[in-house]
Amino acid sequence: MDSFIGIDIGTQGARVVLMDAAGNLLGSEEEQFPLSAGSREEQSPAEWWDACLRSLQLLLAGVDASNIKAIAVTSTSGTIIPVDANYQPLHNAIMYSDGRQTAEGALCKEKALLHQPQGYTAFNTTSGLPKMLWFVNNFPEKIPQLHKFIHAADFITGKLCGNFDVTDFTNVLKSGFDVAAQRWPEYIWETLPIREEWLQDVVPSGTPVGKLSLQTLGLSAEVIVVAGMTDGCASQIASGAVNPGDWNTTIGTTLVVKGVTTAEIRDPEGRLYCHRHPEGYWMPGGASNTGADWVSKNFPGDLETLNEAAAKLLPTGHLIYPLLQQGERFPFVAPQAKGFETEEGLPAEARFAASMEGVAYIERYAYEVIEHLSGEKVKAVFTAGGASNSQTWLTIRSNVLNLPLYKMKYVTGASGAAILAASKTHFSSIMAAAAAMTQTEKQVNPDAALAQAYESSYQAFISTLKEKGYISDHAYA
Repeated sequence: MDSFIGIDIGTQGARVVLMDAAGNLLGSEEEQFPLSAGSREEQSPAEWWDACLRSLQLLLAGVDASNIKAIAVTSTSGTIIPVDANYQPLHNAIMYSDGRQTAEGALCKEKALLHQPQGYTAFNTTSGLPKMLWFVNNFPEKIPQLHKFIHAADFITGKLCGNFDVTDFTNVLKSGFDVAAQRWPEYIWETLPIREEWLQDVVPSGTPVGKLSLQTLGLSAEVIVVAGMTDGCASQIASGAVNPGDWNTTIGTTLVVKGVTTAEIRDPEGRLYCHRHPEGYWMPGGASNTGADWVSKNFPGDLETLNEAAAKLLPTGHLIYPLLQQGERFPFVAPQAKGFETEEGLPAEARFAASMEGVAYIERYAYEVIEHLSGEKVKAVFTAGGASNSQTWLTIRSNVLNLPLYKMKYVTGASGAAILAASKTHFSSIMAAAAAMTQTEKQVNPDAALAQAYESSYQAFISTLKEKGYISDHAYA
């Protein structure tokens, strides 16, 4: 059976997996990067590649490599590397988490709103285009050597096949590419000190861009390297949410919602932004400041026992919004928002259960906003992240949403990259690849009585948000 390599270059390390066309995990390796105090601002692409290469060598040492057909890479969105004509970095990778581009982000946003308001305008310090502008402004002596600005995944893709000049729709969204018109907008080089020739060619994720040119891995020179994808989108692919109406909620530190719609969602409040689906659909997404970060801070003890006790209290009838920091960005924008508990002195198990319920209420409101903006129904919700390991939390969420939840077996970015590698080399589409290669580990269905009981608690939660001025009295505005 054909098999596929997925590579994920994260902020803290490299992970590689080998999966077959039926979605079986044949091997996995990872290596942590030597991080420093400045790693949130800059990292060495050469160190990424060395870690990636060592992981690939370990992965391939114990497997039959003769059936490996394709490779894909995923990495962080918004990370930029300036390279010379020999594709050597002129500077360390300027990380998405680098906060030094505040002025450049504001300028890019101003120019985009003026010249391309229908395109991507939400530029800030996490965006790629401001990082390009920051490099130009701060290193004028290197400009004569500058050949291209490339993205993090593109560097590894280029090292594998020699083609650094091509990137994909997801990586270029925050670099200003017009994913609707599928072109770079002229304002970038007409109003900013950015040259058109520094920008890459752009193709849908999964498009073959070359064959393996690296001879040290013992792989066939016929192995296909495909255009990559951002890590968030790759995790969405791994979750199985690839068809119109499919949505994924990942609850880690924050709550991240990503899905597929037939039409682009335009959100006047900027809560959602849209990536382009490999098959031409749209992949809207948004991230809340609410997630599971409150668990370790507020409940440092035995979570298994706490989950079991909480399961017996559903629904609790208590309202808790477990927001640890001030301010919310999705599914509503409220810089003044603070977490709240409507009843003090609850036992730990009740407070734990009500906090899980509060996150589920935020998730439901997110999907109601999405349905309002898109005019399309949410048909299925797939789930990932640490919160999906709690059966109690899955039960709460399924009944609050009144939808089945699907948890897949392998939901890492590297697994998504392996599915992407197969999508145009073995299968006809990303939908076909995901259907064959994602394996359902668990399905949780709502209970009619419990779902009805949660309805009144949800409405009370929404009323509290309105009373505090966090959301409008007007539906989803």
